[in-house]
Amino acid sequence: MTNLLKAILTVLSFIALPTLASAEDILSITNGDVTVELTKADVAKLEQTAFETTTIWTEGKIEFSGPTLKSILELANITEGVVSLTAINDYTIEIPVADITEEAPIVANLMNGEPFNRREKGPYWVVYPFDADKKYQQEKVYALSIWQLSSILKNPEE
Repeated sequence: MTNLLKAILTVLSFIALPTLASAEDILSITNGDVTVELTKADVAKLEQTAFETTTIWTEGKIEFSGPTLKSILELANITEGVVSLTAINDYTIEIPVADITEEAPIVANLMNGEPFNRREKGPYWVVYPFDADKKYQQEKVYALSIWQLSSILKNPEE
């Protein structure tokens, strides 16, 4: 009986794996009652911005590409206030929308032209062009470079 139970659990775990993997790839953006959920394919269809930069977490220069955070916020009509960005591990940061520009940061979904997984800080990583300007090379900006991004929430107005 124990072997049968192990076999059933093994089969069930393989059936559940695709569901769990795809759930991790959803990027959810919420503004009040409106929630937009983007799959990897949806993110890939958005206009992409690319730049090469080094980071304090990786070796050498890497080309990061993905949509700008500003363009993703606009999908849920977020144009002001403060947003909370949360990673798969529940790490959360807050960014005033006024600090988000047309150029930076991006929500990288490709590194050197390839998708990247959770072990590589994916599937979505908020990245600034650190090498482009000294203003991006400070601790408070590094802290905003959240990886394994899973959700964005517009904070209620106070």
